[in-house]
Amino acid sequence: QAQLVESGGGSVLPGGSLRLSCHFSSYTDRKFNMAWFRQAPGKEREGVASIEMNDYIHPYANVVKGRFTVSRGNTKNTLYLQMNNLKPEDTGMYYCAASGYEGTISHRSPRPLWTIWGQGTQVTVSS
Repeated sequence: QAQLVESGGGSVLPGGSLRLSCHFSSYTDRKFNMAWFRQAPGKEREGVASIEMNDYIHPYANVVKGRFTVSRGNTKNTLYLQMNNLKPEDTGMYYCAASGYEGTISHRSPRPLWTIWGQGTQVTVSS
């Protein structure tokens, strides 16, 4: 059974950094599209960053551009999110998602295209 597990969340001061990890255990050797989403308390889930199965990285969400970097690990379905210069508004639950969709897909695509989700890891930015 396919499973996504996120890790690396925590509490940091404004201006600090965190690196989130997502490990995807799939039932196949194929590569998947992968993405990071986040959800702040009382707000809708929003897309942050995504990388397609051909390793194309889509433009980041404007609110994180220049501060966050998405990358794949050495194993094809491991995903990272390096978050620098964190701000209090970055606080929320961060989710990893995967999709086998073979067309163009990004964190801005309709949510149902992202078919596999992790349980999330909490990020809190506060002084």
